[in-house]
Amino acid sequence: MTDWRATESRVYMTTGRRLSVVIVRGEGSRLWDEDGKAYLDFFGGHATASLGHCHPVVVDALTDQARTLIHFSNVVYSTPQLRLAELLVEHSCMDRVFFANSGAEANEAAIKLARKWGRMHRSGAFEVIAAEQSFHGRTLTMVTAGGNERYSEPFGPLPPGFVHVPFNDIEALKRATNERTCAVLLEPVQGEGGVNVPDDGYLPAVRRWCDEQRLLLIFDEVQTGIGRCGALFAYQLWDVEPDVMTLAKGIASGVPLSAVLCKEHCAVFTPGDHGSTYGGSPLATRVGYEVVRHVIDNGLPAKVAADGEYLEQRLRSMEDRLDLVSGHRGKGLLWAVALSREAAEEVTLRCLERGLIVNNVRPDTVRLAPALSVSREELDEGLAILESVLAEVGGGAAK
Repeated sequence: MTDWRATESRVYMTTGRRLSVVIVRGEGSRLWDEDGKAYLDFFGGHATASLGHCHPVVVDALTDQARTLIHFSNVVYSTPQLRLAELLVEHSCMDRVFFANSGAEANEAAIKLARKWGRMHRSGAFEVIAAEQSFHGRTLTMVTAGGNERYSEPFGPLPPGFVHVPFNDIEALKRATNERTCAVLLEPVQGEGGVNVPDDGYLPAVRRWCDEQRLLLIFDEVQTGIGRCGALFAYQLWDVEPDVMTLAKGIASGVPLSAVLCKEHCAVFTPGDHGSTYGGSPLATRVGYEVVRHVIDNGLPAKVAADGEYLEQRLRSMEDRLDLVSGHRGKGLLWAVALSREAAEEVTLRCLERGLIVNNVRPDTVRLAPALSVSREELDEGLAILESVLAEVGGGAAK
């Protein structure tokens, strides 16, 4: 059997640390490694496999479209692309769509849009206020926007034009605003930052401030969009409409696709301003259309909201009983289990041994992001494994 770890060390750039498992097959909420061992997936490849692995909707769309047309330039019209754009506009507060391949690319497009808008409508304003410990992608501009030195410090000098404030602090945001500010960029729920959920009044207050100061409000819904948080888009949970929104991850359930959407008043791109060779390809947008259509037609956001309430009850019970669990936070099927010490890696590795894949998103935080299609029985199975591991790592201590 091939030693893939040795192969990686010989040929692949070292950009991260992997779990010591080679996954070869997936179906629904299950994965199998090269030895045939099954795993319950509560990670979903960074919350990307929204319908689970190899869902028939995805497989059938890929197969049919691959026989029809895989790729051509955006210099011609594309039926799948325009059908998906129309569907997203119909079911959101937005008016215009542009497709790319990754969340970082969508966020780059959003920043370009905001800066051109600032040049046209705010006397050349170009600065974007973003939150500390946010995550918007891995390009040079997006690691700068993220405000996390762990990701950006090695790559200086960094692009100018970003100001960072604490998340969930409206007064800090107000103090940071000046005549150079053109936009505010936020995740409604910070994903990579540890599944940080704002107070109920924060996002409405940000919207009011942007209206008062005539700033664009950009929501990065790369992780929170397409049903993940119990609504089709997380902004709907707070009844706050952004001017610009980015989507990726779950939009095509694992097929690379992203989108930047905006309202008509800030749709300032003109021919030549932006583009993408692969963005919005017939293959990717056909899958995206079928996935989003399936999510809407089958009421998955409502199911996710109900599953989220159930999951929260189970996590609250663990917090009440287990000394290692210090808190929990999340929405829908995106949750964090906060630990009383930096034991997240140990918890993740022990869960893996038991056949459950979770993510140590922070040294003291474990993230859960099951597929939107996960069954209640699978939730119970995964949570039982997690609870047993948390008890073991915590030394069996109970409160």
